[in-house]
Amino acid sequence: MSKRVVLAYSGGLDTSVAVRWLIENHGVEVIAVAVDVGQTGEDFDEIRNRALVAGAVEAEVVDARSEMAEDFCVPAIKANARYEGKYPLVSALSRPVIVKHLVDAARRHDADTVAHGCTGKGNDQVRFEVGTRALAPDLDVIAPARLWGMTREDSVEYAAKWNIPIGQTKAKIYSIDENLWGRAIECGAIEDPWATAPDEPYTLTRVTSTESDEMIISFAEGSPVAVDGRELAVADIIDEVGRRAGATGFGRIDMVENRRVGIKSREVYECPGALAIIAAHADLEDLCLERDVQHEKSRLEPRWAELVYDGMWYSPLKNAIDAFIDETQRFITGDVRLRFDAPGVMRIEGRRSPVALYDHGLATYDAADTFRHEDAEGFVRLWGLGVATWSARQGGSSR
Repeated sequence: MSKRVVLAYSGGLDTSVAVRWLIENHGVEVIAVAVDVGQTGEDFDEIRNRALVAGAVEAEVVDARSEMAEDFCVPAIKANARYEGKYPLVSALSRPVIVKHLVDAARRHDADTVAHGCTGKGNDQVRFEVGTRALAPDLDVIAPARLWGMTREDSVEYAAKWNIPIGQTKAKIYSIDENLWGRAIECGAIEDPWATAPDEPYTLTRVTSTESDEMIISFAEGSPVAVDGRELAVADIIDEVGRRAGATGFGRIDMVENRRVGIKSREVYECPGALAIIAAHADLEDLCLERDVQHEKSRLEPRWAELVYDGMWYSPLKNAIDAFIDETQRFITGDVRLRFDAPGVMRIEGRRSPVALYDHGLATYDAADTFRHEDAEGFVRLWGLGVATWSARQGGSSR
């Protein structure tokens, strides 16, 4: 390890302790890099000061909120990405953003080592390290939390010993990761899969309105561009949809998840904006994608989500699937109308597109019907010809 290490710094317990631990145990200079990916309520001046108090020789804050929205959330929307059909990749999407800026900082500060605050049990260690090696295979990586052998309670005491200000105590410990795509909540009572998740740590999905809220999300080539006719930046659309959907209690996920390291883990998320936008986008695809393209895309979507979950954002397979998905999005343009009702109910009530493949004349059963019914007999006969031949020649002996 060199004498200079760039640390992915969140300002939380583990990374704050990691600054001092690296200094004390490896005698290095630590450059802390905090990346703003849309965390709400964070004071980045305070976070920067906390890193300096912990002993960092430099502390940088990178504003990557728009980058996160446009370059990472939009591809996830286009892929309808939900790991194991539920989780919209909150933490998994932010890690490659942070890795990119971590590597940039290492180059600028002439460091040959980067560090992160992840433990040996979680997925984020994989995302940080695989992502770093994909972008900069020459850099070394160190993970203090895998080495120091401290419990979270021990870390709280370590922080107190060095007068490092933190927002956690031994009596109330949750591990919360947040960005503009949602919040991931772990630890405490949540670790019991039978226990009801405590309401205390939720912030995005508390019911503050009992009135119905109807909104229209507009898309252009698969990307969200407007809410209720107001054109907004992608980050602002995510905020707007999330704020309004979350106010009705929509957007909570409670699941047992398969981590990359082989552990089943009970996870709690709140992702009102992510879930609503993905649902709207998928619904618009129903209207605009040709049947075989839609079916093939639906087979690739879980693989895309799995790759990103497993830290493979910067990988050739993910890039190849991206190319396919981008091609499918050329005609995903239109509007989707959603309705939210407390507590936590969302319905899609309408969809429209100037390039919809829905043809009323073909679909209707009324007098406007333009479908050539006489064509169906020959189609159905040919479609079933193979099965009919099998039944006549072989089917009898198998029954």
